[in-house]
Amino acid sequence: MAIPNSDFAIQVSALHKSFGKVHALRGIDFAVPRGSVLGMLGPNGAGKTTAVRVLTTLLRPDSGRVVIEGYDVVRDAAAVRRRIGLAGQATAIQLELTGRENLEIMGRLNHMPRSSVKGRASELLERFEIADAADRPAKTYSGGMQRRLDLAASLVAEPSVLFLDEPTTGLDPYGRLGMWAIIRELVGRGTTLLLTTQYLEEADELANTIVVVDHGEVIASGTPNQLKDQVGGDLLEFTVPDRTRLDDALRAVAGLSASAPTVETDAKRIKVPVGSGGSTALVEAVRRLDTAGVVTEDLALHRPSLDDVFLAVTGHAAEVEPDEAAKSRKTPAAGVAS
Repeated sequence: MAIPNSDFAIQVSALHKSFGKVHALRGIDFAVPRGSVLGMLGPNGAGKTTAVRVLTTLLRPDSGRVVIEGYDVVRDAAAVRRRIGLAGQATAIQLELTGRENLEIMGRLNHMPRSSVKGRASELLERFEIADAADRPAKTYSGGMQRRLDLAASLVAEPSVLFLDEPTTGLDPYGRLGMWAIIRELVGRGTTLLLTTQYLEEADELANTIVVVDHGEVIASGTPNQLKDQVGGDLLEFTVPDRTRLDDALRAVAGLSASAPTVETDAKRIKVPVGSGGSTALVEAVRRLDTAGVVTEDLALHRPSLDDVFLAVTGHAAEVEPDEAAKSRKTPAAGVAS
């Protein structure tokens, strides 16, 4: 990959990082166009957090190259830090300080003029809907409020590139939706964003492009729709309430497409990849199942989910694995000061 390239805010080439015998990154490559969102998808231990820490100058790579906004993260680390923000997995705010004090301190750490720090802190407190609690200690905030304050702290210096490492972990559904809205607003204003997540629907909802990482390697990349196309187009799904008729149902729908149907025995659910001929396959499946006398529920046609994609490209579900990169997971700062 030719780097640097002004079309991209983030460029990563042949990146390697090991911790003793553990190879956390095994030569990953990707690039993020300016003003877009890259979703980095993978289970615990895949190498996502290690990659973020290298990209934000908190870890030195063993080999390879990373360029952020035209600056090399090793040779020009200070210049990179002035252009990025980081919100790690664990909030890095000071719980004994108020929300306002947390933001003002972050401004001073980023060498912002004192005359502008207070105004910037007030702006962010309003924007993240925590102004009413601005002068309360952060330890009195709910988990969702602390997460929003942490993200606000990463934005004090108005970075052009923002790294969010599993930003919605631990949030309730309402809190996650609120965080998604904030992320969309940031991107709408031109921020380039790299988002790591284990939540497949989160990547589907927010990312322009996705890289799937497993065991330190990029094993698939593309837009959400491009990745779903790799699974084989549309999926026909249905449930068989009578578990004893699962085999009959499988025989009935066998041959609907070149791909064999799969069955989730515990859920009594059958999936049939039917490619681009979904509507025709749906009608034929109803006819065959009716002829076989198999009663079904929730018979429907849908696009593959990113869960289906992850299973197809990794051979396992996108759930937690042993954390191979545990040594690299403690992210110390919500914003990265020079």
